[in-house]
Amino acid sequence: MPKSKIPLNDQIANIKTEIRQNENHIKTLLQKKTHAERNARTRRLIERGAILESLVYQAESLTNEQLKLLLRMALSTYAVREMLASFFKENETNASENPTNEMDTL
Repeated sequence: MPKSKIPLNDQIANIKTEIRQNENHIKTLLQKKTHAERNARTRRLIERGAILESLVYQAESLTNEQLKLLLRMALSTYAVREMLASFFKENETNASENPTNEMDTL
């Protein structure tokens, strides 16, 4: 049936239904994005914890405060700060050369 033959109230109701469906679709996509970000963070934390434990002898026997102090002291040297700055600059350059569209990952 042509759209012009459908009563205006029905057309409005159909459009409102479509809007609700699109809003729900957006909500679902945002939940997927949040879930993926949370999974990526969890994986990163696990991997970095494993790296730390592989490099620090008996790291599992140290308290969190002791590990924090160890890292704070190790990262406070000038050479390490310079190295970190070069890593950040390199990563920034790589990110600008290879931009990713956020919507492509959904």
